[in-house]
Amino acid sequence: MLDLLHNESKCPSNDKVGQRMNNMKPLPSAVSVLIVDDEPGMRSFLKKALAKKFALVETASSVEDAEQLRSRCHFDLLIVDIRLPGRSGIEWHEALNDQERRSDIIFMTGYADMDVAIKALRAGASDFIMKPFHLEQMMKAVDRCIERRLLKRENLMLRREVSFNQSSTIIGQSDAMTEVKHVIERVAPTNAVVLIEGESGTGKELVARQLHILSGRQGPFVPVNCGAIAPELLESELFGHSAGSFTGAKGNREGLFSFASGGTIFLDEIGEMPLKMQTALLRVLEQRTIRPVGSEKEINIDVRVLAATNRKLSEEVEAGNFRRDLFYRLNVLDIVIPPLRERPEDIVELTHHFTCQLAAELGVKEVVWSHEDLLKLQQHEWPGNIRELRNMIERCILLGKPPAEYWKVQPKAEMAVESGYPLQWALKDVERDHVTRVVDMHGGNKSAAARDLGVSRKTLDRKYKEWFGGEAE
Repeated sequence: MLDLLHNESKCPSNDKVGQRMNNMKPLPSAVSVLIVDDEPGMRSFLKKALAKKFALVETASSVEDAEQLRSRCHFDLLIVDIRLPGRSGIEWHEALNDQERRSDIIFMTGYADMDVAIKALRAGASDFIMKPFHLEQMMKAVDRCIERRLLKRENLMLRREVSFNQSSTIIGQSDAMTEVKHVIERVAPTNAVVLIEGESGTGKELVARQLHILSGRQGPFVPVNCGAIAPELLESELFGHSAGSFTGAKGNREGLFSFASGGTIFLDEIGEMPLKMQTALLRVLEQRTIRPVGSEKEINIDVRVLAATNRKLSEEVEAGNFRRDLFYRLNVLDIVIPPLRERPEDIVELTHHFTCQLAAELGVKEVVWSHEDLLKLQQHEWPGNIRELRNMIERCILLGKPPAEYWKVQPKAEMAVESGYPLQWALKDVERDHVTRVVDMHGGNKSAAARDLGVSRKTLDRKYKEWFGGEAE
């Protein structure tokens, strides 16, 4: 019976699921699980197994206890016994659907009843497992549920990306942002090169996308992070290459400039571009042609170039790190995006915007912000700017509570240097703590953190691999 039910489920075949799960990145620690069963042994058994995989695993012995937990936190996955004291798991699940609390659910039962199984699956259950079961069977069911949930989130993000070009707006009514929007409207219809300046996390790519949308250009918007591509590969990525031009170049390949034909190429972190590539880019801007690596043929291009930096390029010019002639060519018109700390009047609008947007994407209820909450947010320094604010709101939505209950928002006056490290700490522990704090301060932007730390991005990635077994996320 159960094999038949699994075969009729909407997920891919077991072999394909296993292969895809093996290739997936580690599941996000934000995934939360609630186990509801009146048997203490079963609750303990499942919690011990799942706690190795997920950061938050809670248990309840009844529907009433489960409701108390759900009132304080959203759970992505519910593992529920059908027969519970006072109220069945199916009845509870049907009530949850009425409340539009979108949690995946796996039912388990010790009573083999085809009618109950069918009723559970028709009620929207993700899976149905008979007791006793092997742990591997439960873990596969959990993996299937979480994979589907991650795919749903991916689909939401893709749909948001598709609709972005139709509905993108820049949030903020402060004088500074009003001026930014006014400049965007004036220069968007032209083909002028625009340099967008601002700290990490201020929304430089959003401004670039808005310039593209309002330009009316029919080609694609192609963002390129110049700091994320190895210097020796950047020329090939941007301009393409011909077969045999270097080891491994087995065929001709178009570059991103060709791919952006008729549209816009956005060169983010332009200050990270090597000097050799700066010379090649200047030639492209002047002659409107590109030459693929290993080719003698010039190719005409119809691409608008937008660039962005969180550095002061004028200072980089004086330091000899950036070509002066390229700086003047890029700086025909610049748009400076002010940091969030300089426009606290925009924080309330941004908070409500991200709350509505993220709740829809994550499939959970919105957080209700009190007046006191919003005042605290306006008092925060926001070193990571809008990226930090958005990440904070996402954490709040996932936890189902405002920041005052889990994270003390520090006022600007308290944002100076924190106290030192315990004297008993080893030097490597001090280094690890300091580096991770700087990365967090930049909202996860590793390139910006590396510059503040005075090390290369490659060194930072190596450190993260030593400490955490992987590159900085």
